[in-house]
Amino acid sequence: MEVKDRAGLPEQTAADSEKRVEKPKRKGSRKRSITIFAIVSLVNVGLLVFLWTQLLTPASNTKSQDPLIGHAAPNFTLALLGSRPTAGSISTASYKGKPFIVNFWNSTCGPCIDEAPLLQQQWTQLQKQGIGLIGVDFQDTTSGGLGFLQKYGITYPNVMDSSGSTAINYGVTGTPETLFINRQGIVVSRVSGELSPQTWQQNLQLISH
Repeated sequence: MEVKDRAGLPEQTAADSEKRVEKPKRKGSRKRSITIFAIVSLVNVGLLVFLWTQLLTPASNTKSQDPLIGHAAPNFTLALLGSRPTAGSISTASYKGKPFIVNFWNSTCGPCIDEAPLLQQQWTQLQKQGIGLIGVDFQDTTSGGLGFLQKYGITYPNVMDSSGSTAINYGVTGTPETLFINRQGIVVSRVSGELSPQTWQQNLQLISH
């Protein structure tokens, strides 16, 4: 004999109805879980891509990280690197109204040795363009600096930063480092490391007009 519930439906039929009601709830819950998982996964992937691109971006190429870029070059007056104590001095004030380049180097620095021929080669052309070039010997001895100039035939003016204060003012963290300064006396670019013919020309164009 078939047993009916209070609603007049067979018990089995009522149970089946409850199951049919529950199934859509489970399906909807599963869909929400999948959607949330997909969103979280996309956010995580986005963060990973952002972090990866930041790691691949060289800090030296990010001008906003260099506090000197776009600001006036610090003034200095330093003694010329020469065998005589009375060799004279050079001041950045004498370059007012003309672009100039400041190259920090050291006689024991391998990359400085490698880029020396390029700087000397460009010196003649710079003079024709009315662009100054100053070499600043940093963390070195006078004898070491003089030996460097003689060995590599350097003829453009070089000075000795004995106290290291000029290098500090220019934010130098190692050698070689080269700063390109326009005719308004504003630092427009910095090259940390050895100059190549390509980086030289690219940065020189920034101060040539």
